[in-house]
Amino acid sequence: MNMSAEQRLERSGIALPPAPKPLGAYVPAVQVGNLLYLSGTLPLADSAPKFQGRIGADIGIEDGRSAARLAALNALALARQHLGSLDSVTRIVRLTVSLATTAEFRDHAKVADGASELLASVFGAEQAPTRMVSGVLSLPAGAPVVVEILLEVD
Repeated sequence: MNMSAEQRLERSGIALPPAPKPLGAYVPAVQVGNLLYLSGTLPLADSAPKFQGRIGADIGIEDGRSAARLAALNALALARQHLGSLDSVTRIVRLTVSLATTAEFRDHAKVADGASELLASVFGAEQAPTRMVSGVLSLPAGAPVVVEILLEVD
């Protein structure tokens, strides 16, 4: 049986948080034709960073994965706010994950999998997107992760 994204969310017991408000002078989502560009989202809970610090120094891999998952949940909340339903998503095109890490950290992919695995549980493994993961010195609000998603929509 093919389940819709909204049905998968419900069956998985995944509750999307309220869509985060922009932290600066930008819009959270822009649709151009059938592409929905989502601004980078942070691992915020109740409008405040739930995780802070650099992965490999202040935060371990498991907390980094949780932060990536929460940032992806926030991105999905933005998509639902813009589209009305995640069932309008026909393809996840691109997932970009930026991580604030130490110079020595090498497990970027393991941390980013927290976001990738969430997307697979909501949209199905066959919807796996292309992905870019990078390590940086710092991110907004001291967050360890920022997630950006490009979606094809109908």
